[in-house]
Amino acid sequence: MYILGISAYYHDSAAALIKDGRVVAAVEEERLSRIKHDNGFPTKAIEYCLAQEGVSINDVDYVVFYEKPFLKFERILMTSFGTFPSSYRFFREAMLNMLKEKLWVKEIIQRKLKYQKEVLFVEHHLSHAASTFFCSPFQEAAILTADGVGEWTTTTLGIGKDVEIKLLKEIRFPHSLGLLYSTFTAFLGFEVNEGEYKVMGMAPYGEPRYLDKVYKLIRVADDGSFWLDMQYFSYHYSPDQTFNGNFVKLFGEPRGKSTSGGDAVDKHYADIAASIQKALEETLLKMVRYLYKETGLKKLCLAGGVALNSVANGRLLRESTFDDIFIQPAAGDSGGAIGAALYVYHSLLGKKRQFIMEHAYLGPEFRQAEIETFLKDNHIPFQSFGEEELLETAAEALSRGKVLGWFQGRTEWGPRALGDRSILADPRREEMKNIVNSKIKFRELFRPFAPSVLAEKAEDFFELPKAERHFPARFMLYVTPVKEEKRKQVPAITHVDGSARPQIVFKEQNPLYYGLIERFASLTGVPLLLNTSFNLKGEPIVCTPQDAFNTFTRSGLDLLVLGNCLIKK
Repeated sequence: MYILGISAYYHDSAAALIKDGRVVAAVEEERLSRIKHDNGFPTKAIEYCLAQEGVSINDVDYVVFYEKPFLKFERILMTSFGTFPSSYRFFREAMLNMLKEKLWVKEIIQRKLKYQKEVLFVEHHLSHAASTFFCSPFQEAAILTADGVGEWTTTTLGIGKDVEIKLLKEIRFPHSLGLLYSTFTAFLGFEVNEGEYKVMGMAPYGEPRYLDKVYKLIRVADDGSFWLDMQYFSYHYSPDQTFNGNFVKLFGEPRGKSTSGGDAVDKHYADIAASIQKALEETLLKMVRYLYKETGLKKLCLAGGVALNSVANGRLLRESTFDDIFIQPAAGDSGGAIGAALYVYHSLLGKKRQFIMEHAYLGPEFRQAEIETFLKDNHIPFQSFGEEELLETAAEALSRGKVLGWFQGRTEWGPRALGDRSILADPRREEMKNIVNSKIKFRELFRPFAPSVLAEKAEDFFELPKAERHFPARFMLYVTPVKEEKRKQVPAITHVDGSARPQIVFKEQNPLYYGLIERFASLTGVPLLLNTSFNLKGEPIVCTPQDAFNTFTRSGLDLLVLGNCLIKK
């Protein structure tokens, strides 16, 4: 049985295909269209998913959309009426978008795909909940979902058991942790739905001196339920502004738009970033402690865009009472494509669970013959190596301070590069922070880098007990302290507060990448590499050999490894 899941028309459109309950293909549309956060109908992603399995749309038993458009339309309509006339422009633009295509998803799917069978719809936060619980190794778990907004819902608490999911409590729009954090993202000069992780990266440079002012915006109960004072916000009636004059009176003038890779960190704005980050963490901690008390369960599943806040996740791991946590690696809207499909398979059709998301390598891959054809057709000089020689050559280059573009296997699912579409460097060299940020990524100098570490050595470097057990660490979803005695040894991946966001690498999931780190360790004694996504600022992560070569030529990368081929500048 094949089920095709689709997310589209908000941000990060994606498609996922499940076969007999197992995810066999999944990719965000942006990777193929090369439009950052592409929110259009995911035609290319769907084509890839079907081609990966060698099937046509006629072989698909159900197509499932990740939310219910008419419920979303109701929310937009009611909110616009409630804030009129301030909402006039918001209402006009939203109605044009909804009436043009977003309301007619069933007809669009049937027309674009020439699909005549059943099209199903799953509520947005139910898709989030399914995307994490049905991909987890848990047969029973508490569930927390939190994002900007789905149809009406912004936050849910629930339970998953076997093939059933029950959402027990919810918080509704306009009260939203995701939109609260995004408001500060805009105030701090970053792009909403793109720059939230920049706020997270800026926060350690400051102190939460404005926490009392943040708590004028949000009131939080002991159980984590919250209420926003809407007199400070405009996202519920403005199409292009998230905060208003009252917000500015409270926090001062907004930070200028971030345009330069050399942006310095202003202490005032860093303190504001630290304050909203702390408020988010404390609210989530209250929620999960309440959820533990109410359910008595020892496992926790997280999804929704807020679950990509890896600093908060690290605190949940260390300070909540749950024994273990699973987080969907594509926790934002794209992950809803997987969740909707799995919800239909398990909860609606009652099929047994047999899938655990042990890795995120679900996107397109390119055979060695395809890579060499591309290089030859474009007259690009290269050297071809056997696997062992390639690993030795690449590890040796890294140990000498060279920065590599590393392109192998299948494209990663979700926003993190996990060793198949990565830029790699030596973590022992402190100067690598500035080199990679300024000369390769062309982005803000305060941005931190993640390490990829051999699973057996993770606890030697990071405060992550039983690292092999924690699935989120496979997907770079925890920020955790670097052990104090190791910080001087790996300064390039140690953030200003002594933390890092490690990726735990297992040999069985990615033997080639594991082998590269292993060889680097044999040369240097350090079993980890600096790993950042293979893209330039403002662009999606590379997908094809052409994407990788284009990025290589436009950046300060020293070497490019495409499959078994090595290309030099």
